[in-house]
Amino acid sequence: MENADDTALRALLLERINEKGSITFAEFMAACLYEPGLGYYTSAGRKVGAEGDFYTSSNVHRVFGRLIAREIARMWQSMGRPAGFQVVEAGAGNGRLAADVMDALAEIEPSLYATVTCRLIEAEPTLAETQRTMLHAHESHLAWSTPAELSSGALSITGCFLSNELIDALPIHLVEMTSDGLCEVMLTADENSFREELGPLSTPELQRYFERIGVKLSLGQRAEVHLAADGWLQGVAASLARGFVITIDYGYLAPELYGNMRMNGTLLCYYRHQVEEDPYIRVGLQDITTHVDFTSLIATGEAAGLQKVWYGEQYRFLMAAGMMEEMMALESRPVSEGERLKDRLALKKLMLPDGGMGDTFKVLVQSRNVDAPDLLCLRDWTTGY
Repeated sequence: MENADDTALRALLLERINEKGSITFAEFMAACLYEPGLGYYTSAGRKVGAEGDFYTSSNVHRVFGRLIAREIARMWQSMGRPAGFQVVEAGAGNGRLAADVMDALAEIEPSLYATVTCRLIEAEPTLAETQRTMLHAHESHLAWSTPAELSSGALSITGCFLSNELIDALPIHLVEMTSDGLCEVMLTADENSFREELGPLSTPELQRYFERIGVKLSLGQRAEVHLAADGWLQGVAASLARGFVITIDYGYLAPELYGNMRMNGTLLCYYRHQVEEDPYIRVGLQDITTHVDFTSLIATGEAAGLQKVWYGEQYRFLMAAGMMEEMMALESRPVSEGERLKDRLALKKLMLPDGGMGDTFKVLVQSRNVDAPDLLCLRDWTTGY
């Protein structure tokens, strides 16, 4: 794959390295993805879909958002149908998922829809207009907040926080287990390129992270540490007065994520739907991502007052939320066989296990100040109860 022009951000990062001597991979990744005006997610351009670099579940079929809406409606019911309920999507992108959720709520739970607020949080400020256009049918229900307002706990939300493929793009520290103990991967400048070197841990939180999740890396093993993800969830917990958090992403529980089969970690890049292993090319122009540590999110949530309600594979969540009913409704539409086949293939992609989106993606549901929530995901979808 060709190298696109990354001169501006590359020069900025090399200047920072020359000033400081070295920087953490977390600092590098944060700049690559979120540097104002230059980062992957903070610069103009389509990131998701056929014209972008990757797909998300919400791009595959609108049923994904409808099923999430079914669960959100059940959450509202479990909370006693409170007024002022908000659906907050962090990392909302172009607003496609939020639009599908709101469309479904208007249809399946009009009493909730009548008073609900859909609040969008996105690092790229120019996306607000795109989101407004995508959600034009729900204009009177829309609100926006900044990532800074979320991370500071400035919001006070009764409702549901939703994120879909957000956590995997938060900056991570890179560490490696050596004969001298745990070291951190640092970046230095080598003329116009970046060079890795191992050094002391930049913060004791890196060592405490592995102690907290009960994992010891093998000699020579490299791994990602998700301190920013934990910090993000702490901000969510501080902003959630009462309600739920739905986190959807690809990842594993810690014993599997940090197992010996992953001696080099999970870090990958995406550019025009192609996988790239080198994060030091196309700086700011390609996505950088890692698998999520759900053990840490569960533990961090509990420490911040969030109770784990459910965790499992995406296909199990979708089935419990009513996938079969949605499939039957699609099949009954008066459309061509070609359209039906297109729907079937899209839903198969959402559900496919054995390395597909169905089991690679996980769903974590957490709650705050909700007694004995009766959610769809808690059903035995094989029996319907």
